[in-house]
Parts: sequence; structure tokens; C-alpha cells
Amino acid sequence: MYEELREVWQELTAPGAPFEVHQVEVNGVSVRAYKSVPPSLREIWLGSAGHGDADYLVYGDERWTYAEAHREVNAVAGWLSAHGIVPGDRVAIAMRNFPEWMLAYWATVSMGATVVGMNAWWLGPEMVYGMEDSEPKVLIADQDRLDRFLPHRSAAPDCQIVCVRPEGELPEGVTSWSELREHDGSLPEVSVEPLSDACIFYTSGTTGKPKGAQLTHLGCVNQIFSLAFSNLAYAAASNRVASALEDAEASAEEAPAPPQLSVLVVTPLFHVTANNCVAHSATLAGGKLVQMYKWDAGEALKHIEAEKITTLSGVPVMARELINHPDFDRYDTSTLKSLGGGGAALQPDLVKKIDERVKTARPATGYGMTETCGIITAISAGFFVDKPASAGPPLPVFEARCVDADGKTLPQGEVGELWVRSAQVIRGYLNRPEATAEDITDGWLHTGDIARIDEDGFVFLVDRAKDMVLRGGENVYCAEVESAIFNHEDVAECAAFAVPDDRLGEEVGAAIFLKDGATVKGDDIREFCQERIAKFKIPRYIWIVQESLPRNASGKFLKRKLREDLALSDAQ
Repeated sequence: MYEELREVWQELTAPGAPFEVHQVEVNGVSVRAYKSVPPSLREIWLGSAGHGDADYLVYGDERWTYAEAHREVNAVAGWLSAHGIVPGDRVAIAMRNFPEWMLAYWATVSMGATVVGMNAWWLGPEMVYGMEDSEPKVLIADQDRLDRFLPHRSAAPDCQIVCVRPEGELPEGVTSWSELREHDGSLPEVSVEPLSDACIFYTSGTTGKPKGAQLTHLGCVNQIFSLAFSNLAYAAASNRVASALEDAEASAEEAPAPPQLSVLVVTPLFHVTANNCVAHSATLAGGKLVQMYKWDAGEALKHIEAEKITTLSGVPVMARELINHPDFDRYDTSTLKSLGGGGAALQPDLVKKIDERVKTARPATGYGMTETCGIITAISAGFFVDKPASAGPPLPVFEARCVDADGKTLPQGEVGELWVRSAQVIRGYLNRPEATAEDITDGWLHTGDIARIDEDGFVFLVDRAKDMVLRGGENVYCAEVESAIFNHEDVAECAAFAVPDDRLGEEVGAAIFLKDGATVKGDDIREFCQERIAKFKIPRYIWIVQESLPRNASGKFLKRKLREDLALSDAQ
């Protein structure tokens, strides 16, 4: 099985092959990159015009074909150019996952300007921080974000403001998106530098001010190729494994033509999961992006049936909510071919449940970061079922190693912080040279993730370096505790975290949200864990909560908020 994957890997990356790898110099460091990538995202967008009348963007009963999207992108880019935007300038986008997000994005990056993706959850003062930090010349916002920012307008007096989907008369100095889409202009003829910033995405840290990661065009186009490589490599390796079965080739010949790639966009476009990993790749492949106003598993099931969704890539809790939904069997999910995602590790039990619950879909995940323009490793299909605790091997343009506290490389199989180096690594953090120097050493990005790499080259994420309980000198990785608890059939959501303790320094705590009708107690969970993890890892403090756990904009559980809120209540 793994021999077939190694063979495919070598063939696809061999000299002259589609994914041949070579060395390029970035910031004075030699790093790996795909040899055949286009120089910038501009070429990706221009190439998508060939998809013509195929559906591209869907939002409710609104639809854009590729041809219609190109006409609107050209008009918007023409308006931006007419209003003084040139390569290197910045355009901030602050809105929900409306179709205009993608249209504004492609117009901006295709003319050599830089998109500043503003967190749609930010309030007025947080928006001010992002505006002052990135200094965009244009802000494109929906009505809600506009209302939040206008009281602070003086913080960016020279910034031009555009409102998407206005809900009434606009104040003086604010332009309606309709003026942009109706502009008689075209995409400027420019040459975009590969190492220029394509976008600035703010990292979703839970403490301190967010840092603006500078994602280059070189990094973004390499990440698109990494995802394409992953899809092709796992499909080809799986087919070779299956070819040992009788009449496998004949069956493949009789298979109907695959439907249009149709992706349900369920995470925010101001992060790499949705924008880079989902939207970029779907655009290259001529896929359809179906956008939701907000995540709801029941609504997602309706979209899957109506739009014949083939791929759903979100954070793990979304896949879990989908397959656990009481109406799951009422909807046709037979078009689903891939279910999973990233943003956090899929727990091993969820990998098995996806494989069993959705007959047509295979589980898939990718491990990545904002700081790598998206994906670092990937795993899917039978390989994921065989190694459900793994995030897969690093993709061809990545060097990877696990290091100790002094930055020294550890032997294979030993646990340490994962460092990676690639053309996909960001240029740095905007206005943060000290943070850049702290997180990137000679091109090596310190991921902050604790991991090990097995004999097949597959990465196993143990935990976040900062998401660990130090209990009496013993390291307890929260992800391991969560995986054990998630195996309980009555658990819908779970988050483990450190609780201060006078004797041991820290103890293990866990917040648990049960499935409807379940009556599990804290001691039931502890007894269940005894057969799965060591005694010192079993949570001393357990809170059975009555509402779904709080999450950030990416869908990740807010552990700091949980710690603060639950500290005021008694644990079981």
C-alpha cells in the first residue's frame, strides 16, 4: 500500500513530470518549489476564463457563471485602477462569505494589489487595529462591517470605502458595490512579481494582537499545486492498490464521467482554509463554490442534495455535526466524494465514522497554517483509514523535521516541535520583524505543533506546543485526551485544557457537550477513559455543559473562554 504511494510520488515529481520540484531562493534561503507553477495568482484567474458558462459562485438563489464572474472582476479591477490602486497597494475586505468576497479578491490580486482579509467577527476597535496596521487604500465591507467601522472613520480618513449589499441609503463618502460592478473598465495589464504579497491574513491567536501574515503569490500558487498533487497522488495510489482486484480496470473504464467539482464553503474566506485550500483549487479546476451565510448542519444537508456537493472541507466539528444530524438519512448525500477538512486534527474515531456513515465519501484531511499559505501535509481515502491519527506526509515542496527545545533535529519517531521549510512559507509578519525572526529561522518555520514522523514519512500531530497540560512534570497533550473522550457514543463536542492546580501546577480539565437525550456524568467519562489513556491524563475536572462549546470564526473551540467561564462554576 505505502509502496504504491511512494512509486506514484516519485513518478509525479520526477524531472519533466507535472510536479517536478526545484530549488528557488527566497529571502536569501534556498527552498523547494514546483518547477511548473505560474508566476502569480493572476495567471490562475485568467486561466479560469476557459470554464465559460459553468457555474462558479452560488449563494441562495443567486448564481454566477465563470464568464459572468470574469466580467464583474474586470469591472471591479477597472474601478480600482481608475481610483488610484496600483500594484503593491492594499485593499481590505471585511464581509461575510458573500460572493462579492471572491469577486473583490480576484480583482485585487489579479491587478497586483494585496488583499487584506479582515476577520468578519472583529468589532469596531479591532477593525481599526487592522486598518492602522495594514493601511489599505480601499475598504470593501458589507453593511454590518460598515456599521461597525463608521464610528471610527477618522482612524483611516483617506481610505475609500465601498459597501456590498447596502441595506439603505449610504452615508456620504461611501460607494455602492453596484458602481464597481457596472464600471466600464477592464483588468489592468500588469506583471505581478512572484514574491510580492498576494494577501495579508491575520492569525487567529487567542492572546495578544493578531499578526498579519504576508502570503506571497509564489507561496499561494505552490499551495494550489500541493493540493492538486495530493488529490492526484492518493487517487493514483489507491487505484494501484485496487488494481490487484479482479476486473478493476474494466470497472474503471465503465465508470461514468465525474460530475463538476462542487464545494460547500463552510469556513470564513478571510482564512487560508476556505480561501486558499478550497476556493483557489476549485477555481483552477472549474469547480462550483456554494456559499453559506453561516454554518448549520441541517442547512448544509439541504445544499449537499440540491447542489450535488462533492466536497465538504471544514473543521472537524462540522463533519461530526453533519453525520450526527438527526435528518442525515433524509437527504441524498450520494454525490459526496470527500468529507473532512483541516484547521484542527480529525480525531481517529471521526475518520472511521465518516468512512462508515457516508458510503460514497472517503475521509480526508490536510494539516496546514496561515504561515504556509495553506496545506503542509495531506492524507485521504484508505491511507487515512489505515493511519487515522496521522495528518499524512509533508507534500513535495516541504522539508520537515522535529526538533528539541534547542532547535536540534531529533531522530525519526521522536516527539518534538515540527519545523518546515518551503516556498509556501510566508514572507513574514507585517510590521513585526521581531515576531518574524522568532518564528522563522533560516527559512524554517517553527509551527508550534508537537509532532512525530513515522517510518513511512507520515506526520502525527501530538498537540499544539501551547495547548498542553504540564501536570506534575508530565506532558499531557489535549488532543489525546479529546480523542479518547470523543470515542464515547454520547459525546457531541469536547475540549480539553489546563486547569491551575496548587499541588501539580496544572490539572486536566474537559468541557463536554452531549448529544440530545444523553445523561452521561463526569464519572462515566472517567471510567470510559480508563481503558484508553493513562490515569494521569484522565480529566480531574469535567464540566457537562448545556450549550454547544464557544468557537472562533474558524470554528475552533475557544479554550481560553471556556477556562474563564467554567472557572466560576463547579466541575463534576
